[in-house]
Amino acid sequence: MTVSLPDNPGVIAQPPRLFIAALAAGAALELAFGSTFVSGPLRFALGSGLVGAGLGLAYSAIGQQRRAGTNIETHRPTETIVRDGLYRWSRNPIYIGLVLFYLGVAVLADSLWMLAMLAPLMVVMHFGVILREEAYLERKFGDVYRAYRASVRRWL
Repeated sequence: MTVSLPDNPGVIAQPPRLFIAALAAGAALELAFGSTFVSGPLRFALGSGLVGAGLGLAYSAIGQQRRAGTNIETHRPTETIVRDGLYRWSRNPIYIGLVLFYLGVAVLADSLWMLAMLAPLMVVMHFGVILREEAYLERKFGDVYRAYRASVRRWL
């Protein structure tokens, strides 16, 4: 008997929801215990820049996926490996964009707790999302994905 695996990576949750949950946990800790780490005009400039860069990067990478005709949602099948544009430099430009956005929100909120929640978030992303996506892509695309993985870094 052959066991058929679903045509998706089986991640533990959709990545944007994980980022929102980590921000919410950081906000709750901030309300309970308070913190500060960036003050003055630097906070607004740095935070806004990070939010803008993160959104720009994520939306650009999403646009590349859409133009290639593949699904972005992690619960749907991947149709192709995108290797051009931002995907020439990183296998995860959407996630880099989400991290930059997250950092920007933490800076704007002047919340050390939000910043601290990024570490456990990245552990969850690594084991619960990224490794599962990579295993799925290798199963589905074989040598094509292995060659891409060998030539392009996971992050930068």
